[in-house]
Amino acid sequence: MNNNQSQDNIMINEDSKNWQLDDVRADHNNQLLTTNQGLRVSNTDDSLKAGERGPTLMEDFHFREKLTHFDHERIPERVVHARGFGVHGYFQAYESMAEYTKAKFLQDPSIKTPVFVRFSTVVGSKGSADTVRDVRGFATKFYTEEGNYDLVANNIPVFFIQDAIKFPDIVHSIKPEPHNEIPQASAAHDTFWDFVVSNPETAHMIMWLLSDRGIPRSFRMMEGFGVNTFRFVNAEGKARFVKFHWKPLLGVHSLVWDEAQKLAGKDPDYHRRDIWNAINRGEYPEYELGVQMIDEKDEFNFDFDILDPTKIWPEELIPVKIIGKMTLNRNVDNFFAETEQVAFHPGHVVPGIDFSNDPLLQGRLFSYLDTQLIRLGGPNFHEIPINRPIAPIHNNQRDGYHRMTIDRGRVSYSPNALQDNTPKPASDQDGGYVHYEEKVDGRKVRQRSESFKDFYRQATLFWNSMSPAEKQHIIEAFHFEVGSVIDKNIKQRVVDMFNNVNGDLATQIAMGIGATPPNSSGGNDVTAFSPALSQENTIKVPQTRMVAILAENGFNYNEVTQVMDALRGAGIHPEIISKNLGMITGDNGQQLEVGKNYLTTASIKYDAVYIPGGRQSADTLMMQGDTIHFVNEAFKHAKAIGGTNEGVDLLASSALQGVSLASSSNQGQLMSDLGVVTLGNSAYITNFIPEFINAIGQHRHWGRQPKKEFVPA
Repeated sequence: MNNNQSQDNIMINEDSKNWQLDDVRADHNNQLLTTNQGLRVSNTDDSLKAGERGPTLMEDFHFREKLTHFDHERIPERVVHARGFGVHGYFQAYESMAEYTKAKFLQDPSIKTPVFVRFSTVVGSKGSADTVRDVRGFATKFYTEEGNYDLVANNIPVFFIQDAIKFPDIVHSIKPEPHNEIPQASAAHDTFWDFVVSNPETAHMIMWLLSDRGIPRSFRMMEGFGVNTFRFVNAEGKARFVKFHWKPLLGVHSLVWDEAQKLAGKDPDYHRRDIWNAINRGEYPEYELGVQMIDEKDEFNFDFDILDPTKIWPEELIPVKIIGKMTLNRNVDNFFAETEQVAFHPGHVVPGIDFSNDPLLQGRLFSYLDTQLIRLGGPNFHEIPINRPIAPIHNNQRDGYHRMTIDRGRVSYSPNALQDNTPKPASDQDGGYVHYEEKVDGRKVRQRSESFKDFYRQATLFWNSMSPAEKQHIIEAFHFEVGSVIDKNIKQRVVDMFNNVNGDLATQIAMGIGATPPNSSGGNDVTAFSPALSQENTIKVPQTRMVAILAENGFNYNEVTQVMDALRGAGIHPEIISKNLGMITGDNGQQLEVGKNYLTTASIKYDAVYIPGGRQSADTLMMQGDTIHFVNEAFKHAKAIGGTNEGVDLLASSALQGVSLASSSNQGQLMSDLGVVTLGNSAYITNFIPEFINAIGQHRHWGRQPKKEFVPA
């Protein structure tokens, strides 16, 4: 073979390689949708059901292929809810729920049912930040005597889509764009908003996501919702439709967007660190479990479909009955073994809890199990300790990857004579699970119920229910999210879509993103509002809050120690911040230890700031730019601020616009204005302390933020 022949062979091989690569490259523009077998698909928006409001059918090969492929897309990280944090605890019922359900863990108030809860974000990878704007998962595994029950919830009571067949689509759109893997853990990009404007059923969820609910202050201050419609079934076989709620006893509170962004850089583990530290301090997070129930005879008595997962059941129409409390009291010993390997599934139920024909729930009942099979390496994930039930396991399932159980005997089938037909099915009286006998009657159809097609009225109800500050935060969230979109047509379609929610909202969106405001309001006639939807109406308590005390050498020792003792007595955690770590010396020569310096912390990690007296300390603080920035940033974020004696002079030199301060020359003057509490020229701070604690307990003081009037649509 000569050199020319050798070169020819190389060229042929390269050509063959290029041809092979071209063969697997796929350009899907202007093509008809098919299955992975090349079969053309006529509808990819609705699963196949027995009647338009009936259950999803197993024969829907397109649904199963689409969900199976999605469930197996990523190894080993969860496709969604990848970044999570788990904690142990227990649940106790307040009273017997026998009238409504035969579930044993809801019968005896003296019984403590062990639980494991995993909090999570949805979109980002394991390495993303805690404080991104996102839905939060709130999944609870109850280890009951009847077997494991999983309440797989979110911190938002509705979802983006109505049918599970579209779950791969919504997640694909919101994940980083596939051509450049940008952006991480964010919905502020073209593909997500393209999906939104192409699917108006998302409108209600978008309002929740862009509200303060999308950036919670803490897992400890976050509601949980079962989202889907389930059933309670009692011992007599009577069923009721039910929705589940977790209500935190610390109230529902959020970050502000600027704060959330900065925390993502300065402390990406902010939420997990917060709950880890709280449990280690013995401040156990508590959540009350509530249920909304609807009798089957009343299923069609509302102006919304109770099976529609994009709709809430307004609490003013269907009250939440509080039935028990969960206490989280123990951190994990090993993150991987527990938090990473825990496997939840809404199909893990116990007698007395059953399903509805909610088409999102119907798909979840397939998808979760399928996901665990690939993520945890096979069918034996139930044998991992964190997933193992406390109820004994007896069945004829054998072998498979990672099998731990050593099964005795030669029988692994039913029925059998060699082992007296054991293990045998349990009767209803023995606690055997019996599905609710719902009548199903309908044609096999791939379509959606007409009752699901009201996309905007509850989105308007949510908007109507927001306080002025919450409305402004939603508008600013639209400005950031949609303002990050490149395609101008998508921006305009967002304005046009949300004009159906509220004309003033659409106008404000347009002004901030460079789109054309609507010519006329395309809103609807909804004027009702729901107080339960606004965080302004939540519980407000000071307990477990963090307070930064800014001090330097020469601080007033008596003031600082009195305030610190009082804060601790109220369940609040003070921490001294100074330029340098180590000890600082008070005006009487006594010392206190500095907790953090300005390099290791920031105002965004605290709920309030206090500046004590002491001339030397105050003068030093006023010369430090970091101190002034700390105070100004806390003020910008509407947090409580306190100052006493010479400390008031520092506040006067900062950017606290429009706030009345006590005069350092006015004997004993106490001022409390817009969450800024100051005391001037007094050695007695007994009146200052309760005012400051009250200000801390209010969470935020929105009145100090600039008023922004809506421009009429």
